[in-house]
Amino acid sequence: MSTVSAATNPKLTYKLSFNDAAQHYVDVQMDVSDWNGKDLIVKLPVWAPGSYLVREFARHVEQFEAFSGSTALKAKKINKNTWKIAANKASNISIKYKVYAFELTVRTSFIDAAHAYLNGSNVFMYIDGKKELPSTVKITPSKNWKEISTGLEVVNGDKWTRYSNDYDVLADSPIEIGNQDIFTFEAAGVPHEVAMYGGGNYDKARLAKDLKRICEEATKVFDTNPCKHYTFIVHCLPTGGGGLEHLNSTTVQTAKFSFTNDKSYKSFLSLIAHEYFHLWNVKRLRPEALGPFDYDNENYTSMLWFSEGFTAYYDNLLTRRAGFYTPEAYLDILISDINKVTNQPGNYVQPVAESSFDAWIKYYRSNENSANSTISYYDKGSLLALMMDMEILRNSKGAKDLDDLMKYLYNEYYQNEKRGFTDAEFKAAAEKICGRNLDDFFSKYVNGTQPIPYNDYLNAVGLQLVNQNEGKSSEVLFGANTKTDNGKIIVTGVVKETAAYEAGINVNDEIIAFDNYRVDDLAKWLGYKKIGDKVDVLVSREGSLQTIPVVLKANTNVKYKFEAIKSVNTDQARAYNYWMKFDTTAIR
Repeated sequence: MSTVSAATNPKLTYKLSFNDAAQHYVDVQMDVSDWNGKDLIVKLPVWAPGSYLVREFARHVEQFEAFSGSTALKAKKINKNTWKIAANKASNISIKYKVYAFELTVRTSFIDAAHAYLNGSNVFMYIDGKKELPSTVKITPSKNWKEISTGLEVVNGDKWTRYSNDYDVLADSPIEIGNQDIFTFEAAGVPHEVAMYGGGNYDKARLAKDLKRICEEATKVFDTNPCKHYTFIVHCLPTGGGGLEHLNSTTVQTAKFSFTNDKSYKSFLSLIAHEYFHLWNVKRLRPEALGPFDYDNENYTSMLWFSEGFTAYYDNLLTRRAGFYTPEAYLDILISDINKVTNQPGNYVQPVAESSFDAWIKYYRSNENSANSTISYYDKGSLLALMMDMEILRNSKGAKDLDDLMKYLYNEYYQNEKRGFTDAEFKAAAEKICGRNLDDFFSKYVNGTQPIPYNDYLNAVGLQLVNQNEGKSSEVLFGANTKTDNGKIIVTGVVKETAAYEAGINVNDEIIAFDNYRVDDLAKWLGYKKIGDKVDVLVSREGSLQTIPVVLKANTNVKYKFEAIKSVNTDQARAYNYWMKFDTTAIR
């Protein structure tokens, strides 16, 4: 890891201590030097970059106070995340406050006797209008904590003192402090550190080898790696999963005993690939709305279907390129994604561009009707990436693929223009690499909700989708998703345009009987019925017994599988081989 000189002399110093770690607190002291203004205004972000939801981190701040030397300064909170200090032209000001942290997610902070995990946007305040100021972070760990893992730079070889060029870097550099298990490897000429918290059945040598392959495959897409060093923080928990990308690090969560299960291990590698690919896509190559950030408000963009969706496409693709999935296994993953999106009613209600824009109020606040009214910009975006990949492969006769678009955008806007791109610039770049006008693609599938004609695109690589449910019109679909709770069948969701939906079955209804016979197994009872049957469904709704007549309908869900077209020509075969990268990948 590189080191900076203390001669940098930042104007801001943060001091962190953990005297009350067992009670989940960090004590923060923010020292501001060379301040001569009348008032000093400091803020804490309301959201964390990469997670598009206002989370109101200031709700965890306690005992805010300010001093000039030993003299207390008048401090007043003036809105939900802003404090105003009457500085009276004092040169040196110390701000002190405590942060309660007991939410162990990749977006939030957590402290207990065993360790501290800190997200910068949750903990560090910044001077209003001065986010460009560099800072030093000095950490006094709790007793018996020996290790620290973060992407922040070391100062003068002291691992407990770190440096940040500006607030955006500080907010984007999570810190793990405790006794985590640390190992290292080098990939693409860059040193990588892996910090494993929580224990588990992982094999460090295997992980180092496999993560190296993922990192190098991701780097090949762009032909350059932007990092001097990179840090993986891995929380191994009883259950859970997910990750959040950062400037030169990531935090991911996984089940601690999942590393010896082949399916879950490969899923973990795909998660690693997703977050690592964000090094380029989002953290550097980005829509113009995603940086510099307004930490007080939502930062709207209609391009998350690209930023997250294309990354979701690449996570499994990179895992395949690294040799962890056979082509057949990879195609099975794609089929699962296609079936999921095609069968979701919200896919025909909400355009994916709108899904991106409304992420702040819908994606992270899903409810029982979300499947009927929304579509994930991850899921739909990954399929749009697949279609665009097919288009490039077709028009280049297997000489180019989606990598060429990603590389072009990265070079043009991050490296050359040093800014984010507009929606129009993205479309123009896609048209340039695809080799055709994409008005219909954007109007129908990005800004509209028309069904994607997958076979028109997949023909480029000699594949087609075949619906295995075609002609099976006798299968009944009730349309209510249920769970069993203490022997009771409880409705958890009702699918739009199904029999249950049209009859008025509600979420939280308890299904008791069909035609006056008690139901103990819903699937079994439906198996006795046929399409068009009228069933009197007895439910308990808020304690009131009601009989609801339901006319059963056919299951119209698709169940696709891939098949090769009958006659594959040379261009299609070449495109398929280039897509699968047979010339560079040895399948395990």
